[in-house]
Amino acid sequence: MKMQLAEIAQALNTSCEGDAETVITSVAFDSRKISQGALFIPIKGERDGHDFVGSAIEAGASATLWEAGNPNKPEGIAVLEVADTLKAMQDLARYYLQKVNPTVVSITGSNGKTTTKDMVAAVLAKRFNVYKTQANFNNEIGVPMTILEMKPITEILVLEMGMDRAGQLHELSQLARPDVAVITMIGEAHIEFFGSRDKIADAKMEITDFLQEDGEFIYNGDEPLLAERAAKLPQDKSTFGFADSDSIHASDLRSTMHHSFFKINGTDREFSIPMIGRHNVANAMAAILVGRHFGESDEEIAAGLANFVPTANRMEWEKGDCGEDIMSDIYNSNPTAVKAVTASFGQVPVSEDGRRIAVLADMLELGSRSADLHKGLAACLDPDKINVLYLYGPEMNHLYQALLDKYGQQNLHYYPEDEMSHLIDDLKSDIHSQDIVLLKGSHGMHLERVLDRLK
Repeated sequence: MKMQLAEIAQALNTSCEGDAETVITSVAFDSRKISQGALFIPIKGERDGHDFVGSAIEAGASATLWEAGNPNKPEGIAVLEVADTLKAMQDLARYYLQKVNPTVVSITGSNGKTTTKDMVAAVLAKRFNVYKTQANFNNEIGVPMTILEMKPITEILVLEMGMDRAGQLHELSQLARPDVAVITMIGEAHIEFFGSRDKIADAKMEITDFLQEDGEFIYNGDEPLLAERAAKLPQDKSTFGFADSDSIHASDLRSTMHHSFFKINGTDREFSIPMIGRHNVANAMAAILVGRHFGESDEEIAAGLANFVPTANRMEWEKGDCGEDIMSDIYNSNPTAVKAVTASFGQVPVSEDGRRIAVLADMLELGSRSADLHKGLAACLDPDKINVLYLYGPEMNHLYQALLDKYGQQNLHYYPEDEMSHLIDDLKSDIHSQDIVLLKGSHGMHLERVLDRLK
């Protein structure tokens, strides 16, 4: 981004108090991430960003937005006064998006959106200048920040879009106006706020509310809730999945410890991804459809998928200090994700002396259904595939009780939330170099502390 303050002020329908010819080279809402020549955007959240304008100035900010009515307007820095700093940030992103005018791919889903975003970006980068959402900046702050961070040469912008309330994706879709919209799947994420998968599907479909008329909707064709809603859209549609009725469907799946291999209908080419799991094959098929939408060859698509780099803590393999291999999937968790990851982990080969050990922590934001959804995981856990279980958190006690008969106390361990150190000590004394370990839980359960200790 490179704009004079005069242009930014005009885009925001305000005036500049200070040197309007000052050139802004970046935007930040976190005063700790300010670079020289930045525009600081103070946002009101748990903390009021206006309180950190002084820090932003010290770090090199050249200008700041300022919400009208806030006292102590800063001196010694150019100021653009606006009614609402978050809305102004979104309006500036809308203006910059129109100025750069990239083609936009928007991606959402209860699971897999970050991985799919990484895959899509890697595929499209074979032919285009691509910018993608960094980490998981996927909400009403993260999406405009992603837009404002892209370079003027960007040809395709790949946006991850998350939601935790109805209407959120409608607003993000209105901002981005995607040319391609992708929904990876519908699960139980945030069911506490929505009450049913039907309502989650309605909310996810909001990503298509401002899909361009000549755009394409790409979705998981094995999900009836999506199929019945997609039928009402006038835009082109393509599906991925494992049913013969899907536009592309996978077959001949096989995996090693670090890779999955598969074929799709219509070609003898074998695709590979540096991740395991049937659900990640589904994500890769979404990326194949996006690549084909932009005219890429299967050879280019396959090369992009084979070498893409996943965002941290998404089925990422680490090495423990006694030589064990650890699969870290600790960014978020819900029943669909746990079932998918444990199924994949249960197929990873181990040596004759090795065991598969899983550490599962609470799945958060499941509301009144939490006890039943935790207990329901028992059906997908098999002692012959995952040999030892460590369960952590108050909600995992429901699963512990449901698994006692199946696992027995020798291979089933439960720890309340205040006993993480006890869990870590027991785990470290139990693990051998030939074992493989899975860590899976919601981010709020802080399994990264377990990972750090094991490493």
